[in-house]
Amino acid sequence: MSIHEECGVFGVFAPHKTDVASLTYYGLYALQHRGQESCGIVVNDDGLFYSRKDLGLVGEVFSPHTHAALPRGTMAVGHVRYGTTGQTNRSNCQPIEVNHQKGRMALAHNGNLSNAFALRSELELSGAIFHTTSDTETIAYLVTKERLRTPSIEDALSRTMETLEGAYSLVLMSPQKLLCARDPHGFRPLCYGKTKDGCYIVASESCALSVVGAAFIRDVRPGEILVFGKDGVTSRTEHCGKAPKKLCVFEYIYFARPDSVIDGVSVHLSRVRAGEILADVHPAEADLVIGAPDSGLDAALGFSRRSGIPYGIGLIKNKYIGRTFIAPGQSDRVDGVRIKLSAVASVLNGKRVVLVDDSIVRGTTMTRVVALLRDAGAKEVHVRVCAPPFRYPCFYGTDIDSQDGLIACRHTVEETASLIGADSLGYLPLDALGDLAGCDGYCCACFSGKYPTSVPGEHEKNRFERKIHE
Repeated sequence: MSIHEECGVFGVFAPHKTDVASLTYYGLYALQHRGQESCGIVVNDDGLFYSRKDLGLVGEVFSPHTHAALPRGTMAVGHVRYGTTGQTNRSNCQPIEVNHQKGRMALAHNGNLSNAFALRSELELSGAIFHTTSDTETIAYLVTKERLRTPSIEDALSRTMETLEGAYSLVLMSPQKLLCARDPHGFRPLCYGKTKDGCYIVASESCALSVVGAAFIRDVRPGEILVFGKDGVTSRTEHCGKAPKKLCVFEYIYFARPDSVIDGVSVHLSRVRAGEILADVHPAEADLVIGAPDSGLDAALGFSRRSGIPYGIGLIKNKYIGRTFIAPGQSDRVDGVRIKLSAVASVLNGKRVVLVDDSIVRGTTMTRVVALLRDAGAKEVHVRVCAPPFRYPCFYGTDIDSQDGLIACRHTVEETASLIGADSLGYLPLDALGDLAGCDGYCCACFSGKYPTSVPGEHEKNRFERKIHE
């Protein structure tokens, strides 16, 4: 429960002027789970770009007044952010906008470049001046550089993809076209659909298509570039098949919304399957199975069905709390877990409980949740985790940039159970991840240490904000 979401991207291409800002606004609401630090929308009205970006949730940044200020247009790009590179400040809000000799560009990006430090250093040595500390500006610089010497924006993006390593699903808007692209490994999801009135929609997850009334067409293939223009949709596949597919398996475990379908696999059914596997490999004698809201609920249902132990609602999540619910200075006095989660004592009292959650990273949150259950009267607490132990940093978007603090790196399963206060602990086996993804084409480097790309020498999240000591 300590893993942070990453980012969500959304794009609209309309055949005629319409309220593309509203479509993007509702699409970002559907993707809010992927990022709660900041959000933004850029609208294209006859080649002129209008934008609104700021720190906060979608409903905080876009009031009725600010929303109405964005004009009708034929294209829009939107973004919700949780930063995996770069600190939380307004300059890192996306989409990033660029004005250059051949026109304007807006770019929204989900992922993390494993060679970002090297690329940025090379650009800075050639005279580039950066205004943000996110990977997205690096991509924008490279695309702009290629655009100045190529005949089209899609050619520039294709040339840029030859230099990028790591995870990126992105949406790019030029004065005349909307583009989307997914890295050759397909680390992060991306799909597109179409509304009844002919608007093409691009989104990180299929749940965002449904919200705006778009019918799902298909997932963007790893390495593919889609170009939406006045002549329809064009697919460019020169980068497809150049690398093995490595979709982040944590999309199924935690990141994605349960009603999404990613690369043909239902996220809900994948999580139910995780619970069934846990019931088989780590059974428990218990009276009740509960899930940690929200990503543990589906797996808890699967555990209950397979084990025959009744399913119950033992934890209630406060749905009206944003990321900034604790005022400065309160962190030492207020237990954030008890504000976000409440235990249902009438359900838990005197029961032997199986608690199913998506992951344990540092163990701090789980320790507090187990204590919460015991304070509500739970007689025993058996923790079951829908992921293998986290032992390695991730360079592709998950907010684990080092092994520092990872509880599984320092303690055995039995020791971890004791530290978090559980009567027993069971993790999902590493070799069961293929059942969740529905194939062998997934990345599990944060569990296995086997990376699909070269490992960067500089990988601290806020590496571009460090003070320089001469």
